[in-house]
Amino acid sequence: MSASRTILGIESSCDDTAAALVRGSPTGAEILSNVVYGQTDAHAAFGGVVPEIAARAHAEKIDLAVKQCLSDAGLTIKDIDGIAITAGPGLIGGVLSGVMCAKGIAAATGLPLIGVNHLAGHALTPQLTDHIEFPYLMLLVSGGHCQFLLVEGPDRYTRLGGTIDDAPGEAFDKTARILGLPQPGGPSVEATAKTGDPKAIKLPRPLLNRDDCNMSFSGLKTAILRARDDLVAQHGGLRIGDRADLCASFQAAITDVLAHKTRRALAVARAKNPAVHTVAVAGGVAANSAIRAELQAICAETGTDFVAPPLALCTDNAAMIAFVGLHRLASGDIDDMSLSARPRWPLDQTSPTLLGSGKKGAKA
Repeated sequence: MSASRTILGIESSCDDTAAALVRGSPTGAEILSNVVYGQTDAHAAFGGVVPEIAARAHAEKIDLAVKQCLSDAGLTIKDIDGIAITAGPGLIGGVLSGVMCAKGIAAATGLPLIGVNHLAGHALTPQLTDHIEFPYLMLLVSGGHCQFLLVEGPDRYTRLGGTIDDAPGEAFDKTARILGLPQPGGPSVEATAKTGDPKAIKLPRPLLNRDDCNMSFSGLKTAILRARDDLVAQHGGLRIGDRADLCASFQAAITDVLAHKTRRALAVARAKNPAVHTVAVAGGVAANSAIRAELQAICAETGTDFVAPPLALCTDNAAMIAFVGLHRLASGDIDDMSLSARPRWPLDQTSPTLLGSGKKGAKA
């Protein structure tokens, strides 16, 4: 059994500045503290994340987040065994802010420096929260990423498919902007959809006719825009009920696509590894209750376990980064001061890069 260690995790890949302390081993760990400074207000006027503003906010807050997480846990830097930092993928200014902060702490203390792939953090979160065993199918669905991963070990990932353009969270944000709803778009669209009719507006379900695990969501944004303009032309404006119907119909389309492709990905994963008996979901869009409910139904039908981390650990956080750091430190896999920030960093190094890119960069 691996020795218990305490890891400081730092995350700054998009618009959340986070620091956390995790103690334990790869087979079992606890979160001692978890601090997240969001940037919603800073980006609200722009309808989405502005990379330059995000990078500046990270530079201002990252040392405060580290200080707060140490204080919350009642520890000092002398109690830490290693520093895990998101080194990519993400908005390069934010990733660089975190890497430089981690390097500074490592240089001052002599602690091991551990560069972590942000996607690995999401992919291993179900192990941190639910102690599930390898292998399992992971649906990573967020603002910048959407992919199915066969996870067979802490560094063994096979991408079965993913989005070739916008990620679902990106589509939610754009839909909210089109309909005049506040950011972040996911919660706004979900809340508005509760009073709408999911069958009121006919929207496409892209790529369902293709027998693979790839997805496309950019066309939904265009379809919503056209449907909104048609309703405005008919009624001289966008009525409250129309907005609710648009949100409900959009959410239903996203859910249908994810559900259909999850069934396909589960079949592919089991063909590759019959021991797969769990579907896990992570990323900010995993917080959507309609999507969770549909994925749970699929798992119930197929005799598959379903795991979704607590909502606070679905969105970007540093606890997941620290947990990956535990894995890497236990195997002696650490970095030196040549560690660089990477805007793109696919988990699966063998699969070809997916086509297309959205506002948060080419898909890994």
